[in-house]
Amino acid sequence: MTTLPPPRPTLTLSSTVIEAPDAAELADFYRRLLGWEPVQEEPDWVKLLPPGGGSGLSFQTSKPYVPPVWPASPGDQLMMLHLDFEVTDLEAGVAHAVAEGATPAEFQPQHDVRVLFDPVGHPFCLFVSDQVPGETPAISPEWVAEQARDIRSQDRVTAADAVDPDRREAAGTGEPDVAS
Repeated sequence: MTTLPPPRPTLTLSSTVIEAPDAAELADFYRRLLGWEPVQEEPDWVKLLPPGGGSGLSFQTSKPYVPPVWPASPGDQLMMLHLDFEVTDLEAGVAHAVAEGATPAEFQPQHDVRVLFDPVGHPFCLFVSDQVPGETPAISPEWVAEQARDIRSQDRVTAADAVDPDRREAAGTGEPDVAS
């Protein structure tokens, strides 16, 4: 007599859990980055869900948290996973992420992807899926820092405003930088 394995139970990904020194602080960064709202908030635990449904991100306080090193060398704390976010405009996506507290990685391995670190060091990627293969778009660390300062000096602007100073001037929300 052959014994059949039990039927597979239904499994649905509910959330990816990210550890941090302070769950609420890291959840707030991703709330601002993604525009997702918290659906569960407890001491040391926050869950965010996208407005249209689907799996979310949860954040758990872990006092012994050690940030990963990327790219890693032997002996470094390795990342266990990273998040990928598709954006429609890579430069605007980077500017928005930096303005909310992300830091671009010094090493950028692909021309159509930008690696950034969240405020506690978890790497995440922004990418444009229909990017034409070719050279890496010119996004210097200086440009990113300038855009972040500009965005922070204004009371929340759109990513489009961040990368197009002429649009800000036309809207009366700021003046473009003028070289001395």
